[in-house]
Amino acid sequence: MSLPVLALILAAGRSRRMGAFKPLLPLGGQTVLECTVESVLTGGADAAVVVTGNRADELETLLHRRWPERVRCVRNPDWASSDMLRSVQTGAAALEPCCAFFLLPGDMPMVKKSSFSALLAARERTGALLTLPSWNGRRGHPALIDAALIPAILSYEGADGLRGLWRSLGLAPTLADVSDPGTVLDLDTPEDYQRWRA
Repeated sequence: MSLPVLALILAAGRSRRMGAFKPLLPLGGQTVLECTVESVLTGGADAAVVVTGNRADELETLLHRRWPERVRCVRNPDWASSDMLRSVQTGAAALEPCCAFFLLPGDMPMVKKSSFSALLAARERTGALLTLPSWNGRRGHPALIDAALIPAILSYEGADGLRGLWRSLGLAPTLADVSDPGTVLDLDTPEDYQRWRA
């Protein structure tokens, strides 16, 4: 039996620039975080791990009620003082055995199903350890990361987060061309949010 493809979603931060708590903002009849989780589960992930921190109880209650079997939450205990790499490591350590996983921030709710499919197809075709979407020449999210890289992620202590890790490994991503601006646009400011709502 082949191993599943999973998802790792980062939702531990403060949402400082937004001025409101991004994961729980309403969008299309649900919350931003629900849209993000739904997109990746619909797009090809068998299950997801969501890393929480700020207002963790609220997020975990919401997600467990919506996806009791397919979504598991883990908390970054250092969310208030650490960088994104710490959340990635927290989530990666909690992944069940898998062949690969999608990694995306919780504030990217508009990635199309076709983009996840394009990443999976590129990985299948090339055997790439790291695959990224490319829209109009811009690299975006989610990353599709082979499970063979999890030990390196967990042990990395260098600078510049995952970019620094990829450089230290001499690992260049395989790019999958997509026709999806949702892969490069996240929700950082009130203006971003109003644009997505429209």
